[in-house]
Amino acid sequence: MKNDYISTKQKALTINLDPQIYGSFAEIGAGQDIAAHFFKAGGAAGTIAKTMSAYDMTFSDAIYGTQQIKRYVSRQRLVAMLDHEYQLLIERLAELRGSSTTFFALSGTFSALNYHKTNEGHGWIGVRFQTVPNGPSHEVILHIKLLDNDNVLQQQAVGVLGVNLLYACFYHRQSPEDFLLSLMHDLNTGRIQIDMVHFEGPDFDKVDNRLMSLYLVKYGFSDAALFGPNGKNQQPSEILYKKHIVVVRGRFRPLINVHVEMLERGLQQFTQEPDIDKENIVVLSELTLKSLKERDDDETGLIDEKDFLDRVDILCSMGQTVMISNFHEYYKLAAYLSGITKLKIGIVLGYPNLEYIFSEEHYTNLPGGILESFSTLFSRKVKLYVYPTLRDGEILNVAKFTLPPKLIDLYEYLVANDKIADIRDFNAVNLQILSDNVLNLIKHNKPGWEEYVPEKVTSIIKERRLFNYNPDIQEQEVPPAQ
Repeated sequence: MKNDYISTKQKALTINLDPQIYGSFAEIGAGQDIAAHFFKAGGAAGTIAKTMSAYDMTFSDAIYGTQQIKRYVSRQRLVAMLDHEYQLLIERLAELRGSSTTFFALSGTFSALNYHKTNEGHGWIGVRFQTVPNGPSHEVILHIKLLDNDNVLQQQAVGVLGVNLLYACFYHRQSPEDFLLSLMHDLNTGRIQIDMVHFEGPDFDKVDNRLMSLYLVKYGFSDAALFGPNGKNQQPSEILYKKHIVVVRGRFRPLINVHVEMLERGLQQFTQEPDIDKENIVVLSELTLKSLKERDDDETGLIDEKDFLDRVDILCSMGQTVMISNFHEYYKLAAYLSGITKLKIGIVLGYPNLEYIFSEEHYTNLPGGILESFSTLFSRKVKLYVYPTLRDGEILNVAKFTLPPKLIDLYEYLVANDKIADIRDFNAVNLQILSDNVLNLIKHNKPGWEEYVPEKVTSIIKERRLFNYNPDIQEQEVPPAQ
């Protein structure tokens, strides 16, 4: 991995001195700090065809068109800006200098911190650009959160990010991973978070945007990233805002009948709650960074990217919206989702995860210990739906949950107040199925594994030979799951 660092000013100057790069800047909100860097670096006449900022909504609509959704800080508005500005460049300058120029249009629409500091700063920024003269266009789009507690600092952060983004489009596009890492030069995640990135164009035809979502979380650019069943990256707030959310967490290696039943039964009970609008629910399948490691004790941070994409392919084929997160603790997941929606959230989990939640040793890093975590997890509109487990011949559920004496009253309070409930009407046969055992059967070509896996998932595993499935090898003895 190559990630050579040069300063923001040097990046702007390098672009200004490149005779092929020429384009326009359109910035709404957060000042015009991106273009300002190029003006101040020197030689800006070699780069800038135009800069503009249509702050007034009427002016903005007149220039970029009226959107169906009246949101001026949105992906739709950004795309309209890129469409308009890039087309103007081609129309006005292609004949004159198209044979020697790679054109670009950089656009951004932001909501920086207001005077009373009552809003959360965020925005959309993107670049449409050529990589060769008269060539096809490419596009990179980001959604960012602005975290500085000062409007001027947020403007400055946008300016640096914009320079980094434009520089990366021309000098880091051969490696998407280096591209992403370079975006944080002269910045840090205490100032800016990037929770959505999308690459498009011929030079990016080998870029898997789902993998880019993984990198955003892996490198700490965001705590979570989201993509839909079609594999396209989504900005979490645009999908989850003012929605009821049902989320199930798992390794999904592979997705088996138990996972499907957990989600179906949990969702069914959630929709029966009196305060739920059945037509306004988003269902998420969550993969955590920890769950993507081969071993739970792996501290190297290494993730098998092909294995990750195999799991995602299966989830997407089942119509799932997938979230990748760094929320190992459930209270962090609840806090994140509750920061986006104020409506009720259902978390579907297995009995062992309930045991984990009530294990005090997992909260020694919190000053308030387990009570501090519970104040976050259960003070929101969150309800846990617990899928039972089979252990030593006994089905364990919410009613049979055993606790240290000092936690019994707290647990009973949460159950009595409808914060924790059993998943009902489950198929007891499924309780005997473990993902690791099914994975071993698949790896060793043991007949019969198909009965534990949804039919559609079985077909995908066989067609793509996922999880080391190989029908050509002879049946092997299956070692016990670790």
